[in-house]
Amino acid sequence: MRAIALLRTALIGLLLVTPSVFAGTVLVWGDSLSAGYGLRPHQAWPALLEKRIADAKLPHKVVNASISGETTAGGRARLPAALQLHHPSLVIIELGANDGLRGLPVPAMNDNLQAMIDASREAGAKVLLVGMRMPPNYGPDYTRRFEKTYRDLARANKLRLVPFMMEGFADKRSYFQADGIHPIADAQPLILDSIWRELKPLLR
Repeated sequence: MRAIALLRTALIGLLLVTPSVFAGTVLVWGDSLSAGYGLRPHQAWPALLEKRIADAKLPHKVVNASISGETTAGGRARLPAALQLHHPSLVIIELGANDGLRGLPVPAMNDNLQAMIDASREAGAKVLLVGMRMPPNYGPDYTRRFEKTYRDLARANKLRLVPFMMEGFADKRSYFQADGIHPIADAQPLILDSIWRELKPLLR
């Protein structure tokens, strides 16, 4: 009887603890800037985010489903399956850089981002939007419209926005790999700090 009582107590303890352990999943939905291109997996900012969440004793896990080379069209097509698989409580959308680098139409990027915002919310997830900027050689009109898209989407959808994930080091060549596009390991904590400022309130 004593063994049964102990087993019952243990099961009750699991029921009480498990919901807090698995209270939510943060889905990072991005391109090579989040996939950790050129880095070891533990160096990329999503891995650093998982550690920061654990250190803060917040009941969330991180799933990084980012893919190098991803565009907003590709992310839009893949997202429904990922939402079904991971059931995230929060989706960090970090896409658009490859649209810009390829000079793809800004209205199409806007529509794809909006569709991902809608799909995430319909699945019951909060959304954090991460913005990007294009180099000036893409022309003032394109770069202005590109950057403005993120601000307009955040305003229209009442989202928290990270205006530029490379804030504070984008003009420092030493923070980038040989290609001049992908940040090195030393830049990843800086990216995380920019994202954390907007993400932390959503986690609580």
